[in-house]
Amino acid sequence: MKKILFFFALAIGLSLGAAAQADTTLNAYLGKYKFPEGSVVSEVVVALEAGGLTMGSSAGTSTLVKVETDVFTITQFQGTATFKRDENKKVVGVTINAMGYLLEGTRSEGLAGWVFRPLLKK
Repeated sequence: MKKILFFFALAIGLSLGAAAQADTTLNAYLGKYKFPEGSVVSEVVVALEAGGLTMGSSAGTSTLVKVETDVFTITQFQGTATFKRDENKKVVGVTINAMGYLLEGTRSEGLAGWVFRPLLKK
């Protein structure tokens, strides 16, 4: 009985540790990304919602599904978001290829994406 409880506790601990690590990895993408004037959208906000990433803009909000490191599918817009990193491995921009548009944006410094999320809902 003690072995069963031990393995159960171990399994829960490992699961929580993996979830915490995943959240830390996703946090690297959070924030606001601005696009050049005249773009279809002026900015997008990447937020953490229900344990996964979302991307919101004036065009709508979509979940992001990880394809590989720094590459996500934008599910509601049948596209991809590829995040760019600098020499220090910090996320500094995003390239969005969706619905016939190719957008390149730079990350704005400031508050985490979840702060901006409520502003996108109307």
